[in-house]
Amino acid sequence: MTKKIFKALIFMVCATVVLSCGNREKELHVFNWADYMNPDVIEKFEKEYDCKVVMNYFDSNEALYAKIKAGASGYDVMFPSGYMSKIMQEQKLISELDHSKIENLKNIDKAYLKKALDSKMEYSVPYMLSYTGIAYNKKRIPDFKASWSMFERKDLAGRMTLLNDLRETIGAALKFHGYNYNTLDDKELDKAKDTVIQWKQNIAKFDVDEAKRGLSSGEFVLIHTYNGDALQLIEENSDLAFAIPEEGTAINGDDMVIPTSAKNPELAYKFINFMLSPEVAKANMEFVYYLAPNTEAQKLMDKDFMSNPVINPPKKVIDKSDVLEDLGENNLKYSKIWDQIKSAK
Repeated sequence: MTKKIFKALIFMVCATVVLSCGNREKELHVFNWADYMNPDVIEKFEKEYDCKVVMNYFDSNEALYAKIKAGASGYDVMFPSGYMSKIMQEQKLISELDHSKIENLKNIDKAYLKKALDSKMEYSVPYMLSYTGIAYNKKRIPDFKASWSMFERKDLAGRMTLLNDLRETIGAALKFHGYNYNTLDDKELDKAKDTVIQWKQNIAKFDVDEAKRGLSSGEFVLIHTYNGDALQLIEENSDLAFAIPEEGTAINGDDMVIPTSAKNPELAYKFINFMLSPEVAKANMEFVYYLAPNTEAQKLMDKDFMSNPVINPPKKVIDKSDVLEDLGENNLKYSKIWDQIKSAK
């Protein structure tokens, strides 16, 4: 067992992990994706600010939103994707940010901000960039094709998974047919719905974290996943590989936000600023295998990391892909389709 896996297992021993370091009066409650932060970084923050960090995890933007919308409180920092940050900002679930308390905003890549939904960082701060694609076992699927059509393969039935994420999975079907991830066209959405229902017959389940562990153990041979998650698996198992489908994919920016119900917003500001420091962002990139849009941190990364097309895809891939957008009231279109997909037999 490698040192990294050992740390990750400790970090995820239960749904809530409390990393303590002596007698402390302050607590920071963080709601994040699993395997998305270097444990050493958390420990360093605790020591530097004499506090205790309590980590809770969600497995989809919709799960995060549902919990906060239902009235869950007590979280000080959350990590939604950009489109979900915008939804929560419009519904006044997250706070407007005081830039005077986040000195390290100066490190954020200005080129990325031109594409970001919150280009002025009024309510969110970029954390990592990710791309969805297909992770698979090279030995078990020697005839793999970098295409969303892999989910049509009946010979792989029961050994594949799709993300339990309505925008990502419906979006994959849309892109398979040459449509945009953010389309509002009813005919295109109906076609995507039928495609996902067809794919559903071949998959074991819609999942995020268990799917990764299943691919690693051999339970699954192909999963819909994020590029950084795939690289974490590939580091431990050279039989695995990752591909961005030739039809294109989704470009995601995950953010750091402060909910309006935060109990400790001042410590939350310190946490966000800490995460943006070059050395900390570097440590997180090395652990999670995602690209932080942090120009100063990127200067510290080795050339192999920055030139890896799975982490930093070439322009021809980016040109075929779509940034997930907040669709406003039209998000209901996707939610209704997702409900139909989930209930289909």
